[in-house]
Amino acid sequence: MKKLVFSLTLLTSMVMFSCEKKINTVTIDANTSGKTIQNPEETTAKGTIQVALLLDTSNSMDGLIEQAKSRLWNIVNTLTTLKFEGKTPDIEIALYEYGNSGLSLESNYIRQVIPLSTDLDLISEKLFALRTNGGNEYCGAVIQDATQKLTWKDGLENMKLIYIAGNEPFTQGSINYKEAISDALKKGIYINTIHCGGYEEGIRGFWKDGADVGQGKYFNIDSNAKVRYIVTPYDDQISQCNVRLNKTYIGYGSMGTEKKRAQEVQDANAQSISGANYTERAVSKSKAVYKNESWDLVDKAKTDSKALENLKNEELPAELKNKSKEEIKTIIAQKTKERETIQKEMDELSKKRQAFIDEESKKTKSQDDLGNAITTSIYSFAKAKGYVVVN
Repeated sequence: MKKLVFSLTLLTSMVMFSCEKKINTVTIDANTSGKTIQNPEETTAKGTIQVALLLDTSNSMDGLIEQAKSRLWNIVNTLTTLKFEGKTPDIEIALYEYGNSGLSLESNYIRQVIPLSTDLDLISEKLFALRTNGGNEYCGAVIQDATQKLTWKDGLENMKLIYIAGNEPFTQGSINYKEAISDALKKGIYINTIHCGGYEEGIRGFWKDGADVGQGKYFNIDSNAKVRYIVTPYDDQISQCNVRLNKTYIGYGSMGTEKKRAQEVQDANAQSISGANYTERAVSKSKAVYKNESWDLVDKAKTDSKALENLKNEELPAELKNKSKEEIKTIIAQKTKERETIQKEMDELSKKRQAFIDEESKKTKSQDDLGNAITTSIYSFAKAKGYVVVN
């Protein structure tokens, strides 16, 4: 009898162990260097997409910077189409410049322009402030700096990508690019290279090897080519919605007035590139990733239920200083509803706009520029990481 009980107990344990192993099964993907990736169904995390842009700002790279300005909001909108387990991931973007002789030799001619951040207006502001100046381009050094000094998130649900763009040989500088990339891979960061010049020239300059070592994608682009836009019948309507959307923002605190003005400045910067680029930015502003709780009361109230109760009188904008707490709550509720209505309208228009662009794109050859290189690879990595595209 004891043998029977022991056998049944052992059998039960084996079955439970087998089930536990099945639940914790992991998959291996060819793009992950043999690392185990957790089954997406096992985690409840919504994930974070972290993208670091390392841009060569030496004398010959004015066209590259213009393309970056032209494609920033298109890249953001590409990222907003991704979902992880049905949830919208957080998006963080960092910006580096390298190869600029206006920077110090001690820093290897590298500057972290902005760390990984969700502040899209600030990213745009810093990008539009970049200026080129001749120098030495040390790819290994800037990859190492971005790997070590940016705050990369742990967790298999997070997607971490570096994009480095330039035109000089990838081997310049005292820091070996292979060693720098190896350190990045240990953190789950994948390196994508964008050579501003001919495809074969990029191979000879080891740009393709950099991508191969970094388990990323290699692209070559004509950095001097002007970005081509497809104008749609929906652009004007979306732009008009953006004007209404801006009126729903209520600045508060020490940064309220300044950041609200900055929002308008970045609208103007986008408009200075083209009307279509302005529309791209407007579409980004209608998405959940465009959040400004640090200075906007409407966003702040969404993330903090007691925000309005704890707000000090001196933090209020002029139009709310003589209002009671209840009056302020009513105003914020009205602005919240108004914003949601406008964003829903913009979402519907943007879907029609994208469908129009997709159809027109079939008629012309895809342009090889910075933005298209980045968006193409984002979808590839997203698929490997268990993200899905939801337009």
